[in-house]
Amino acid sequence: MPVMPSSAPSVEKGPTLRNDSFSDRRDSVNKLETGCLSIIVLGASGDLAKKKTFPALFNLYRQGFLQSSGVHIFGYARTKISDDELRARIRGYLVHGKGGPPHTHSEDVSKFLQLIKYVSGSYDAEDRFRLLDKEISKHEISKNIQEGSSQRLFYLALPPLVYPTVCKMIRRFCMNKYNHGGWTRIVVEKPFGKDLESAEKLSTQLGDLFDESQLYRIDHYLGKELVQNLLVLRFANRFFLPLWNRDNIDNIQIVFREDFGTEGRGGYFDEYGIIRDIFQNHLLQVLCLVAMEKPVSLRPEHIRDEKVKVLQSVLPIKSEEVVLGQYEGYRDDPTVPDSSNTPTFATVVLRIDNERWEGVPFILKAGKALNSRKAEIRVQFKDVPGDIFRCKRQGRNEFVIRLQPSEAMYMKLTVKQPGLEMSTILSELDLSYGQRYQGVTIPEAYERLILDTIRGDQQHFVRRDELKAAWEIFTPLLHRIDDGELKPLPYKPGSRGPVEADVLLSKAGYRQTHGYVWISPSL
Repeated sequence: MPVMPSSAPSVEKGPTLRNDSFSDRRDSVNKLETGCLSIIVLGASGDLAKKKTFPALFNLYRQGFLQSSGVHIFGYARTKISDDELRARIRGYLVHGKGGPPHTHSEDVSKFLQLIKYVSGSYDAEDRFRLLDKEISKHEISKNIQEGSSQRLFYLALPPLVYPTVCKMIRRFCMNKYNHGGWTRIVVEKPFGKDLESAEKLSTQLGDLFDESQLYRIDHYLGKELVQNLLVLRFANRFFLPLWNRDNIDNIQIVFREDFGTEGRGGYFDEYGIIRDIFQNHLLQVLCLVAMEKPVSLRPEHIRDEKVKVLQSVLPIKSEEVVLGQYEGYRDDPTVPDSSNTPTFATVVLRIDNERWEGVPFILKAGKALNSRKAEIRVQFKDVPGDIFRCKRQGRNEFVIRLQPSEAMYMKLTVKQPGLEMSTILSELDLSYGQRYQGVTIPEAYERLILDTIRGDQQHFVRRDELKAAWEIFTPLLHRIDDGELKPLPYKPGSRGPVEADVLLSKAGYRQTHGYVWISPSL
């Protein structure tokens, strides 16, 4: 029996879905079965499309989600190449991508590539967008589709500068021709502006062309397995409910670390910096899921309503609760100005002014060229009152959610050290995905989010008022950096970042554990 996604707006219907039972899973997977779906990748010859968009589409195809006869993929870009030339450029990223040795999927790769047709043209060329529409329509007609069963998904793997122009072309020449159940949806990549003013301008330009239900602002962090697990952890487990508040939690860290620098992207990165690139979107989205109240239901709008409430409760950032850094050698990149004030590292303390979180610092930290690569959430609990075992010096209880790599959740807790003596040691209760879910392939974030777009589920996409609230938090700080009022401190590549950042962590209440190191069982 066909099942329609309950979250889809009434004016749009997703493709017909069916349930398939797999022998190794107790749940079911919805797959596209009927209808005509055209996926159009704009910027098809660029790095983002080759490295992320097309591999994600291929993985969905391999899993059976895009194997209906009604599915076709179109590429559009300025590069003048043939269908076969585009396929050749993409092939290497599919053959050697995640999911198995090169020879395993060669037949699937060939079949998938045959779904792709290419149209070249500039992003303001009316005649080329008319041609694109003609090719899409030709495909739709060839499938003898019924009225209302045509769907068009436009993925903008493009610089935000050209979003308004491209969206005007789509609106004028490439919209779905059926008004009774068919749909047109637009996926746009970050960054969504550079500050509040530019983001609002872009939102207005796109909002004049499309309804909010048609716009999918993608933040790939919301597609990560452990990020998607946050709501389940918080609201489906009884023992977290009484603990998750200011009475028990001392501080929360949300950390993103990379052990490499800008590596050829210096010119692009220097235009944005670490706060625009990581804080305003990825880390803030994670903060919302950690801090939000329980939504009325799992409907996308109810979840996004609660996220907006969190953002609107964040107090203005204090300059004394910010540490910026720039790694030594960053300005050696010929594409980076010698006088660049762009931070490659930042630690920022956010404070949420509501009953649950008053007094609890949320410490956001991200940087490049550091001593490790990881992303994690670290919830540090308050000290145990009446410390009869004198174990306070060993460290506090912490609940750590390792987002990447080596996905895991573990609780640091004090236990008796094995032996005859009554001595204590810090250990952990550990759920490491590589060990617990052996043989289970964790989907890439882009796979999940593209599938959500096809289904019409906007839960993991950024709503316009959510975007505005996020920029309101960081725009004053960004302007102080842009005006040179705040300067990044130098730090050595391969270090933890500026030592002042650790001082700020200590002032905010974080107590570092010495002598304990979590080791992933999968290593």
